[in-house]
Amino acid sequence: MQRMKSKFEAFRQRTNVVIYGTNTASGRLFDLVLLAVILLSVVIVMLETVQGFDVKFHKELIILEWIITIFFTLEYILRIISIKKPLKYIFSFYGIIDLIATLPMYFSLFFVGTSILTVVRALRLLRLFKILKHPQFSSPSAHLKEALIASRGKILIFIYFMLISSIIIGSVMYVVEGKEGGFTSIPISIYWTIVTLTTVGYGDISPITPLGQAIASVVMIMGYGIIAVPTGIVTAEFANSNRTKPRAEKINPCTDCGTEGHEFNAKYCFHCGSEL
Repeated sequence: MQRMKSKFEAFRQRTNVVIYGTNTASGRLFDLVLLAVILLSVVIVMLETVQGFDVKFHKELIILEWIITIFFTLEYILRIISIKKPLKYIFSFYGIIDLIATLPMYFSLFFVGTSILTVVRALRLLRLFKILKHPQFSSPSAHLKEALIASRGKILIFIYFMLISSIIIGSVMYVVEGKEGGFTSIPISIYWTIVTLTTVGYGDISPITPLGQAIASVVMIMGYGIIAVPTGIVTAEFANSNRTKPRAEKINPCTDCGTEGHEFNAKYCFHCGSEL
């Protein structure tokens, strides 16, 4: 019994090194293979929606989907049994995504058309950050995250101001242009304002009166300046974060799953969710 237990423990350790070891050759190879399989799965789902291709290779695509689903299922099980605290992984962000990635094909046995939901596997491509969990990449990533969090208040105020401006401009355009110019209601006029401010310009609605065209010209010019505002806010916070945030001095592995590449000031494991 003790011998069987030691064999299982050795298997758990080897599996942990392969699945969670970011700084080992086998671990990095596994991550690269996993990303390749995820990309292949997403491409297959896309090809299934191409009618001519699906008619010709439908059977082959389904077989490939099931092979990939079984691969993801085994990987999910191995992730659970190879760490000391599996529940932390199961209910972590990546654990939930990994589970969702395995379910659509099983659901398709009972509900027709749900196999298309396998496209959510694209979320698993976020594991690319695991491979890039090197100080050269992780430090800028942390600064960008902090910059977005620090600037969220300013951005929300900016969005609030733009919504008010869109309502006012849309209402004015409804009065100036009227139904003859395609501005059949204030909501439609607000839609035109938002499309114009964001410089998208579908062209489905356009002013026909001189005054309306003059207002539209001002809105278009405003659009170019407006696009730069959120970018400037985030850039300023990012630059400030780079000046004030000290760089990580050491990297520690997770004591639960063994994953390497955690900065010294990290609070939770990037993969299993354990507190560091």
